[in-house]
Amino acid sequence: MFAAANLRAVQALRFNRSDFKYVAAMAAAKLRPGAGATVGPLSLVDDKPPELPDDTWHRVWPRLSGICGSDLATIDGRSSRYFEDFVSFPFVLGHEIVGECADGRRVLIEPVLGHAARGFALPAEGAAPADGNDYRHLTCGHLKPGLQTGFCNSTGGGWATEFVAHDSQIHEVPETMSDETAVLIEPLAAGIHAALRANVNAGDTVAVIGAGTMGLVTIAALRQLSEPQRIMVGAKYPQQQDLAAEFGADLVCKPSELSRAVRRASGSFLIGNRLSGGADVVIDAVGSAASISDAIGLCRPRGRVVLLGMPGVIDIDLTPLWHRETEIVGAYTYGTETLSNGRVTTSFELAFELAAKVPFDKMLSATYPLARYRDALTHAFEAGRLGAVKIAFDMRSERGHRVHQA
Repeated sequence: MFAAANLRAVQALRFNRSDFKYVAAMAAAKLRPGAGATVGPLSLVDDKPPELPDDTWHRVWPRLSGICGSDLATIDGRSSRYFEDFVSFPFVLGHEIVGECADGRRVLIEPVLGHAARGFALPAEGAAPADGNDYRHLTCGHLKPGLQTGFCNSTGGGWATEFVAHDSQIHEVPETMSDETAVLIEPLAAGIHAALRANVNAGDTVAVIGAGTMGLVTIAALRQLSEPQRIMVGAKYPQQQDLAAEFGADLVCKPSELSRAVRRASGSFLIGNRLSGGADVVIDAVGSAASISDAIGLCRPRGRVVLLGMPGVIDIDLTPLWHRETEIVGAYTYGTETLSNGRVTTSFELAFELAAKVPFDKMLSATYPLARYRDALTHAFEAGRLGAVKIAFDMRSERGHRVHQA
């Protein structure tokens, strides 16, 4: 049975199910990225807080909540319809969250709604929320369908003054860690997972396409957790270029120059407009048709391409993938990780460790109150051009996250 919800109002950015508005957002976004925030099914509302399913759940008052590329794709109608069976409408967006629990703890949320959160036995002892080889639990149990916090009607999300989270999702934030660093732990954990999925061997050449948040954290993870001979990055904007170099890239160039750089590093020939060889590993942190095609083209025969950026419905020529026998793997979230030295840990534990070594807070470029959500989303959509990387909502001055102390 669900516990009765407190009747106090929660301010939230809610995404409703509306095919008409979704199509309108998609059409508007083709003219101007971010236009979906104005014409689409996103609205700022006052609502009741989510209910607590049982005593393993907690109310959380967000302090900072990041704006992710997957959130932007949803708002602009660019996300794949594949996800529709794995979400429940209406939902409150926001999954990069540092907040407060009722007992005063400052906490970070691991957003995946895994087996424990849904009342199922773990797939293995000590399994992380995203572990498992069957996704049926994401659509059933005592919660409505939802991949993670931010896409589930039952839990609410971080773009609100209150939501609920399960024991298995909660990590206590060290006193020495700022909110500005903590809000970046979730994308960092995903970057770590991608870097480890890349399975980089000592001496490999790694090329990274894209130097937004996900590209940058993956560069840092590659440098800290593997032994590549060189990391080469295509970064479009000066701020991205500076941070890519600081976080561990050996060569940073404009995206249009990355192919030439890989050609020189690998000693490849040009066959038409394609490389005869290429990088051992290519990580695509963008997820567009063009970037995936480029990733395949930059990867040597029998090399590995890691899809980190969330792709949508795209049209690309897979003949090179087939001919070059390229391995292509997805990197969706995070989970249990096994390092080359045999250590078994989790992406989130590694993220806390890595955050103590690398100044990730430099990526947080601006924060906005929820009431200015259109300004915040416009800034996020145009982040690179405006010299920014990560934009977040700041609820620390909102009354909502302090109601429990009254």
